[in-house]
Parts: sequence; structure tokens; C-alpha cells
Amino acid sequence: MPKNKGKGGKNRKRGKNEADDEKRELVFKEDGQEYAQVLRMLGNGRCEAMCIDGTKRLSHIRGKMHKKVWIAAGDIILVGLRDYQDDKADVILKYMPDEARLLKAYGELPENIRLNEGVVVDEEDDNAVDDYIEFEDEDIDKI
Repeated sequence: MPKNKGKGGKNRKRGKNEADDEKRELVFKEDGQEYAQVLRMLGNGRCEAMCIDGTKRLSHIRGKMHKKVWIAAGDIILVGLRDYQDDKADVILKYMPDEARLLKAYGELPENIRLNEGVVVDEEDDNAVDDYIEFEDEDIDKI
């Protein structure tokens, strides 16, 4: 039988969820960087993102974030622009939903961008018709 020469199994590879609840400092964009919203995930560590400047770019998730920070469609990310390829970018940071709201409040993100924090529930009108139907015992017996 082969000897185990590694440092542990798959639970070691998963690691600890270190920076889950920690409050971190809000990172603003610098020159050569841009805010973007993920349109769709493409696989192989790549995603399609719509940058705030209006350009759709193919973004590559850097190795430090790969399998550690999960990115989904609709997330706000910070991308580093490439000097030699305008249609490609590198994902530097993923903003948490509360950080994205702060960026919008500070005016870094435009007002027309949709932050998908959750499902929007429509408020009911006072004159709305209820969908609740009450049956009497006689009606049930006829069925």
C-alpha cells in the first residue's frame, strides 16, 4: 500500500472561513482599475462583467481568489484593466453587499446600477382583492 506523504485530506484543503464576518476597510478604485458588475460566470476562473465605463469585458479571477471567494452573477467587483488588451480585465476584489451599498451611497457607482441584495416584495394596495377563498361545509359536501 502507498504511504500518505501529504499534509492532510480534502478537509485541510477547504481551510477555515477566515474573513467571513470581519469588517474590512472599503477599497476604492485607483487608476488602471474599474468597478464592474458580473453578468455571467463562464467557468475556468472567468466571468463576463459590465464595467461602469460601459464596456463589457472578459474578466479573469486571480488565483488568490479562486475557490476562496465565490463570485456570482450580479456581484459588484473591482477589476484591474490591462494596458495591452482593452476587452479583458482581472478581478482584484469582490465587494460584499453592504460594501456595494456604501459605494453607491458615496457616489462611486452610478444610480442606475441594480444591486441584487434580495428579492423585492411588492407592497399590497388597500383595494387589492384577496386570493383567500373560504368554503363552507355545504360546498365541500357537494364536491
